[in-house]
Amino acid sequence: MEDHAHSADVRDLARFGYQQELRRVLGVYSSFAVAFSYISPSTGIFTLFILGISLAGPAFFWSWPIVVIGQLIIGLNFAEVSSHFPVAGSVYQWTKYLSNRTYAWFTGWIYLFAGVLTVAAVVATVPLVLIPLINNVFGTSIGTDLDTERNVAALVLLSTTLLSIFGVRIVAFVNNTGVVFEILGMVVFALILVIFYHHQSLSTFTDFSYLGSGFQNQAGVFLAAMFMSLFVIYGFDTASTLAEETKNPRKSAPQAVLAAIIGAAIIGAIFLIAVIIAIPGDLTKFIADINAGKDPFPLITIITSNFPGWAANLYLFVVFAAIYVCCLAIQTATIRLAFGMGRDGKLPLAKYYNNVNTSLHTPIGTCIVVGVLAGLPLVYYAGAGTIAIGATGMIYLSYILGNLAILIARLNGWPKESAPFKLGQWGTIINILGLIWGVAMEINFLWPRNAAVGGQNPPMSALPNVTIGGFVGGIPVYEFTLGVILLVGVIYYVIAQRNAPETPAIQAAQSTPA
Repeated sequence: MEDHAHSADVRDLARFGYQQELRRVLGVYSSFAVAFSYISPSTGIFTLFILGISLAGPAFFWSWPIVVIGQLIIGLNFAEVSSHFPVAGSVYQWTKYLSNRTYAWFTGWIYLFAGVLTVAAVVATVPLVLIPLINNVFGTSIGTDLDTERNVAALVLLSTTLLSIFGVRIVAFVNNTGVVFEILGMVVFALILVIFYHHQSLSTFTDFSYLGSGFQNQAGVFLAAMFMSLFVIYGFDTASTLAEETKNPRKSAPQAVLAAIIGAAIIGAIFLIAVIIAIPGDLTKFIADINAGKDPFPLITIITSNFPGWAANLYLFVVFAAIYVCCLAIQTATIRLAFGMGRDGKLPLAKYYNNVNTSLHTPIGTCIVVGVLAGLPLVYYAGAGTIAIGATGMIYLSYILGNLAILIARLNGWPKESAPFKLGQWGTIINILGLIWGVAMEINFLWPRNAAVGGQNPPMSALPNVTIGGFVGGIPVYEFTLGVILLVGVIYYVIAQRNAPETPAIQAAQSTPA
C-alpha cells in the first residue's frame, strides 16, 4: 500500500517534468513540524519583544490577533494553491505555473533572498538566549556585544548548514523533537508564570498610554510595534516547499500550512499573555529601563526574575532549542527553494552546484551556497532586529507577488482541476482580502521611522560603526537592501534569463493521485 502511494506521488511529480531525486519520507506531522518550526513563536518573540514592549507597552499584544487573522487569510489561499502544485519552491513554483517567466523569476529571486535574510536573522537570535544561558549555567562572563553575538551566530549557521547537508530525515527528526519541546515547554512554563508569578493585572492589556497622544501618532507607534508579530507569523508555506519530500503532498501540505498557523497563533498568544503579566515590579520603570538601554534582554529578565535559577535555565534551554530548530527549518526551506530554481536553470552557476547527492539525497552544493549567503549579513552586523525587518519586509513582498499572480489566474478561470483542498467560491474573495492585507503591511515596512518611533527602518546613515553620507545615507535600510537585491537581479536577468525558455505545461493526469 505504501509503495503504491509512493509510486503515485512519483508519477504526480513527473507531470511537472521532474524526477524523484529527494527522499520522500515526511508525513503530515513532520510537514507540520517544519512549517511550525519556521514560524516558531518563541523565536520571533525573543527577537523583537523588546521592540513591541518598548514602543507600545503591553498594548502591543493586540497586534498579535490582528496579524494572525491577516496571515490566516494568506494561509487559506496558499493552502489551496499548494494542493495544486506539489513541487519544491512554493511561491516561486506557483507563480511559474500561473504567470509568465519574468514575473515568476523575480518573485523567486526576491523570495530566495528573503529566506536568506530570515536565516541570518534567526541565527542572530540564538545568542540572545544562548549567551545568558551559558553564563548562568557555567558562571562565565561572555559578553553581549555585537561582535560576540555575531561570532556565536556564525557558529550556529555552520552547524545548521552541516545538518542540512546530511539529509531531510535528520532535519525531520530534529524538527519533530524541537516542536514537542516548544509546544510543551512554552505552554507549561507560560501557565506556571500565569498561575504563580502574575505581577501585572489584566487591565494592563488595555493601557494604551504608552502609545502617546493623538490618533495619528498612536496608530504610527502601534504599527511599528506590530513588527514583532509580523516577524513571527510567516513561513507557513514551508509545508509546500518540502512537497517533494512529503507523502501525499496534495493533501498533507494544505493541512500542515493551516495547522502551523493555528498552532503558532495559540502558543504565541499564551506565551505573550504570560510574560506580560509576569513583568516584575513597576511596569513604567521596566519599560523606561529598556528604552534607556539598561535592559537589552527584557524577556530574559522576566524569566530569571520569576523562576529559581534551575527553572530559569531550563526555560532558557527550551527556548534555545526552539530557536535552533527554527534556524534549521528556515534554512531547509530556503535550500529547497534554491534547489527548485536552480534545477530550472534560474540561478547563476546552478549547474555546477545544484546536484542531488546519491547517498544523502540532498543538494550539498546548494546547502553550502545558501549557508554562505546567509553568513554575508553577519559580516557587517547591526543586530538581529535590523536583519529581521529586512527579512520580513521581503517575505511579505514575495507573498504579495504570489497572491497577485494567483488572483489574476483565478480571474482567468483557475483552478480548472480539482484538488484535495479547495476554497470554492470563496477563493477569489479570500485572495483579494489577502492581497489587501499584504499591501497594507508592506507599506508599513517601507514607511521610514525616526528614533522617536522605535528607529525601525532608519536611514543608512543611522547604522552603527559605519559612515554613510550623501544620497545613500538618506535611504532607509529596508529600501536600500531591497534595491541592491533587485539591481543585481535585473542585471543577471537581462544577461542570463531574458531569453530563457517558457515553463513547460503541466502534463495531464493519467489517474487521480492517491
